[in-house]
Amino acid sequence: MSPHLFDAIVIGVGGMGSAAACELARRGRRVLALEQFALGHDRGSSHGHTRIIRKAYYEHPDYVPLVCRAFERWYDLEQRQGIHLLTECPCLSIGRADSPMIAGVRISAAQYHLPVEELSGPELRRHFPVFRFGDDYMGVLERSAGFLYVEDCVQAHVCEAVRLGATIQDMEPVVSWEANEREVTVQTTADRYTAARLIITAGPWAGQLLAQRGTFLRVMRQVVQWFGTRDDRLFRRDVFPLYIADTPQGHFYGFPVLNANGAKVAQHYGAPELIYPSEIERTIQPQDEATARAFLREHLPMIDGPRRRASVCLYTLTPDRHFVIDLHPDHANVALAAGFSGHGFKFSSVVGEILADLADHGCTELPIGRFGIKRFV
Repeated sequence: MSPHLFDAIVIGVGGMGSAAACELARRGRRVLALEQFALGHDRGSSHGHTRIIRKAYYEHPDYVPLVCRAFERWYDLEQRQGIHLLTECPCLSIGRADSPMIAGVRISAAQYHLPVEELSGPELRRHFPVFRFGDDYMGVLERSAGFLYVEDCVQAHVCEAVRLGATIQDMEPVVSWEANEREVTVQTTADRYTAARLIITAGPWAGQLLAQRGTFLRVMRQVVQWFGTRDDRLFRRDVFPLYIADTPQGHFYGFPVLNANGAKVAQHYGAPELIYPSEIERTIQPQDEATARAFLREHLPMIDGPRRRASVCLYTLTPDRHFVIDLHPDHANVALAAGFSGHGFKFSSVVGEILADLADHGCTELPIGRFGIKRFV
């Protein structure tokens, strides 16, 4: 094939890349999006059936305007594609009163006037009797939350991008890229492409593509598992919330029972930080189940059935656990989004908009000051 000329090339078609390709195509840009694996693959960070979306963001109040915009963008994508992607469901944050997570939820809720309900330990057990947390714990219940069907979200962005004229090519790994003031060039295993702009959304592989500018990024293995319950009716989403629990053994999160797989539960962080995705153990280990069951035995003993499903995914971490969304420090025509640190997927609808702004104008009106790459490089 001869070289192609596009307005923008996107490297990586997971959550962020599919959203960026979709938004650029919506603006009438000629877009090429390249994915090294098959579309919808399970090698990175955009799989695992569901993701929590919440507004009272304990990680930092700077995220709140972005997640509010993300809600709007998800509803817009649902409407455009005619597919259900986001299901409303309350989210319960659980921790001791002095927990940084509880403090963070309170701060974000107060700063942005988000309606939340604080529950003491006894109130928590009365509202949700399947939980077992002592009186030294409390909960903060946010009703303006929900969950996203993650693989469907990626597919919807891809389908909308293609409908609007984007070119999406999977099974085509990128070998290298270079940029000058006039254009960018991307070499893959199959061809060489040129464009005016480049967007890098390569997830766990971003560090390798960014070379010396990406040395601060690390990857972490994460396991999500689904277990049977004693009575699935007690875990329907009308009576049981999404939850995030800060315990001495670590942070754990989970979902209501949504299908025959049972209740989804996972530990947030807790594994070693590695440099390369190739270092990740992809098979499920006995300790993975043991860690989840120890949490369930103590705090959710009604979830004690067989493990019905398990999946390995990857976090791409920054040192401060906040995102990187910025222009490349050496190339004004290269935008990047990386290091979403295990809490980024819910933002992908708005990150696509931000990346399109950066590609089109070199800036965005959306608040991303916290996410500059220069804090690391």
